[in-house]
Amino acid sequence: MSTTKHPSVLAQTVSTPVILIGGLALIAVLTWAFGSNIFGRTVTEMFIRVALVVGMFTFIGNSGVISFGHAGFMCIGAYGSAWLTIPPMMKKVLLPGLSPMLANAELTFFLSLIIASLFAGVIAFAVGLILMRLSGIASSIATFAMLAVINTIYSNWGPVTGGTSSVVGIPITTGVWISFGGAAAAVVIAYLYGISRSGLALRAGRDEAVAAAASGVDIYRERLIAFTISGALCGMAGVLYAHFLGVVNPDAFYLGVTFISLSMLVVGGMSSLSGAVIGVVLISAIIELLRKMEKGITVGEGTLSLPNGIQEIAIGVVMIVILMFRPGGLTGGAELSLTRTSANDGYSKKDQGSGNHPDNKPRR
Repeated sequence: MSTTKHPSVLAQTVSTPVILIGGLALIAVLTWAFGSNIFGRTVTEMFIRVALVVGMFTFIGNSGVISFGHAGFMCIGAYGSAWLTIPPMMKKVLLPGLSPMLANAELTFFLSLIIASLFAGVIAFAVGLILMRLSGIASSIATFAMLAVINTIYSNWGPVTGGTSSVVGIPITTGVWISFGGAAAAVVIAYLYGISRSGLALRAGRDEAVAAAASGVDIYRERLIAFTISGALCGMAGVLYAHFLGVVNPDAFYLGVTFISLSMLVVGGMSSLSGAVIGVVLISAIIELLRKMEKGITVGEGTLSLPNGIQEIAIGVVMIVILMFRPGGLTGGAELSLTRTSANDGYSKKDQGSGNHPDNKPRR
């Protein structure tokens, strides 16, 4: 009988988060050393998007269910932090409908980050108790309906949320290093969930729902766990965003951010953590380049500029090309790793690009 000891899943895959966080840290260091204030804001926004998209990946990538509603949890986290950190005197004027406990609270940024993120996770759990019973296109449509409900509530509950008016007075705390910390934390949490028993069981249900259920996997329970964790991570991204701008508005967490975040996940690869991070970095670079070209680039004696709205068109074209020629995204579902295979992928590399790829299997 063989006594060979095989390395644990942690030992086989730990290089993935190390590589991803190391790459993000390099960007942060270069920005701190050589970047301007404007470039620093761009990188900060990119790190916030990493936290958001990795949060979305935690559910979408592991379950195979497309969600259009995670921007709603970002909204919940942003407003939750605003309620906890805006000075009480301002809240009495701007948000007269807040409960006395919230109206008199003025917590530190990090404490509000924890509380608001957990609050978003609790809401995700409550909503998931219903939505996770659905599957296929019905579940995706239900998540979009959830996003619409959250946006409607926050846009019309004036005394508590300020309605469609921007809520100001949020302490501006998020910079390059704090946003990097949030992105790194999101990567670590998503990775640890992915290699956990629950994450492995959920991916089994994603790839072979009938076989997984027959093996004792409670797909509803595993989806609910992933949905709750992803909701908390997206709520954390909302907190970082609120303290980056200093203002919040319900429309900032609606269709625009939903389209951008999903495009980043699709381009990078929905079924891998590495794809989520790479997609954000790539699309953020494209957005910044096009933004500069919209403002105009001096060429000789003239100025070359692109029409407004070209960013959305370009991202749409990139998504179409990726879906046509590489449905699994740029990473093809694989993880950046120092080893030949990564247990976090859920399948071996020989299956990538073939009919055995999980993305090419019909969903049940």
